[in-house]
Amino acid sequence: MDLTPHEKKELLELARRTIESALHGIPKNVSPVLSPNLSKPSGAFVTLRDEGELRGCIGYVEPRVPLSTAIQEVSLKAAFEDPRFSPVTADELDRLDIEISVLSPLTTVDDYHDIVVGVHGLVVDAGYTRGLLLPHVATEFLWTREQFLDHTCAKAGLPPETWKEGSVKIYQFTTSTFSESDITNDEQ
Repeated sequence: MDLTPHEKKELLELARRTIESALHGIPKNVSPVLSPNLSKPSGAFVTLRDEGELRGCIGYVEPRVPLSTAIQEVSLKAAFEDPRFSPVTADELDRLDIEISVLSPLTTVDDYHDIVVGVHGLVVDAGYTRGLLLPHVATEFLWTREQFLDHTCAKAGLPPETWKEGSVKIYQFTTSTFSESDITNDEQ
């Protein structure tokens, strides 16, 4: 989904307002969505970073709800329900950089050589468990295509090289990823 700079900014503001409201005990209010793009169902992830360090990351792979609703829901989950971290506090809020990744539809990977590190995110599906890694994870850790697949299997709780056995389904996707720091830097 191609989003305009205004739509990206609107989604980032929505994510921040949603987290702020929850921290202050204000019920989530649904603001009117003016852009038709933001009303379309889409998979999306929200990543929170505190001074560059991961603080939470949760999302929806499948397009279950309108994008604006997905952003509100996964913002709350990333801030308060990521099992790897304690809930975000009001003291941290000003330091958080919010990043949003809007996912393309999943496509089946028939030949793992078609996976482009840094462009594609991966889903490994074993039927009873799934693992997902966003595209930027492989580039941050300088992984090869094979290492990316291994780590996605591990994320699913599977032995790293399970993807080689043909017992799992592998999907790829692309993202449109943007953050508050990107928007701030673009405006300067």
